[in-house]
Amino acid sequence: MPPKDIVGRAVDGLEAMANTLSISTSPTNTFHSPGSYFPSSMGRNTRPTKSARQLKPFNTEDIKILLLENVNETALEIFRKQGYQVEFHKSSLPEDQLIQKIKDVHVIGIRSKTKLTERVLSEAKNLLVIGCFCIGTNQVDLEYAAKHGMAVFNSPFSNSRSVAELVIGEIISLARQLTDRSMELHQGRWNKVSAKCWEIRGKTLGIVGYGHIGAQLSVLAESMGMAVRYYDVVPIMALGTARQVPTLDELLQQSDFVTLHVPELPETRNMIGEKQLNQMKKGSYLINASRGSVVVIPDLINAMKSGRIAGAALDVYPNEPAANGDFFTNDLNTWAEDLRSLKNIILTPHIGGSTEEAQSAIGVEVGEAIVRYANEGVTIGAVNMPECTLRSIDFEQTNHIRVIFIHHNKPGVLRQVNSILADHNVEKQISDSRGDVAYMMADISDVQEEERKEINDGLESLGACILTRILF
Repeated sequence: MPPKDIVGRAVDGLEAMANTLSISTSPTNTFHSPGSYFPSSMGRNTRPTKSARQLKPFNTEDIKILLLENVNETALEIFRKQGYQVEFHKSSLPEDQLIQKIKDVHVIGIRSKTKLTERVLSEAKNLLVIGCFCIGTNQVDLEYAAKHGMAVFNSPFSNSRSVAELVIGEIISLARQLTDRSMELHQGRWNKVSAKCWEIRGKTLGIVGYGHIGAQLSVLAESMGMAVRYYDVVPIMALGTARQVPTLDELLQQSDFVTLHVPELPETRNMIGEKQLNQMKKGSYLINASRGSVVVIPDLINAMKSGRIAGAALDVYPNEPAANGDFFTNDLNTWAEDLRSLKNIILTPHIGGSTEEAQSAIGVEVGEAIVRYANEGVTIGAVNMPECTLRSIDFEQTNHIRVIFIHHNKPGVLRQVNSILADHNVEKQISDSRGDVAYMMADISDVQEEERKEINDGLESLGACILTRILF
């Protein structure tokens, strides 16, 4: 018998999805279980000798995926090989149009411009999973998504090298005033000068945020002869001869170049303003390829006009256009024209991770995570759910089912769940919680067709239920 699935949703405002039974034939394409390649819950790498049986959540022709913002072709290929329906858009959508599109999709893939707010997500009646084909997830209401059974995946690693290389290029360009000289020559003006143009060898680079990007940047900068200092809110082992400093103030005071690589949090909002800019060395440089809310742009404009800051490179802004075009004006940000008028400032349109290599890798990383979750309920890599996985059910286990139960994290829920499963042979089970949301996976053997619906209905009836899926 081919693998099939029962899917139900019991969520506030989503009663139409509750207690529904969907049975379907699995496609012929084989998806290899992550259990073969990912660590198990015990932390050991396992490679099963038997072929993994593919589990599917719906008829493949019924799975609807909405991809926005020109998500890379690698993701489209992954989804099409699974037999899913894919609707692709090169740009983001206005909120009202997005609400109409999201009503009946099971998967949505976005980058940084699309905002999945509570208003938008509350209209997503069938949505199981959100893929952020980028590093950041601040464009998604993660708490609302989790409490309504919507897993969110991102790509925290794939574009790190691209961003690090961009910053290195900007450091050299700022030190040599390359963009000004290039613009002048494009205008027909020959201006060969060496005043206030520097080598970067022997200069100090200050990195704020020593994560994946900051660490790679540290290695690249050191290989070019720079001394590296970094500040982070937690102690992190240095790479090479880099040295962590205890405070942001100390880093600003020591560095010739300061580069920002922090997430968007309340603590990082307006992190660099007038006070911090005045603590930087006179004639130093500032680079921001993290989030647009981190730097107070009017304060940076004033610091550059006064000569305190000799140059800057910005790849992110508080307000960014939703599509390409002539939109970077005062209508978008009131200081835009003042910023554009400055000398020795590099302005790029949020392209830190926009390389062919990075976008291809992101497409694979997020695309495969979505398929693992849709097909097998594996949450490894989810940013708003507990991370759980079980080894795959193989082809010989024809009457086995996998139960996925997302529920509110309340005392006594697992006792109720185990009472429903008590008359069955639970071969594997894992449960974990993250804040107010808990996630349970259980593989059960020798379950007959009529018993599947009994298990589904029993779990759906529990008051703590957010989402129940039964894969078989």
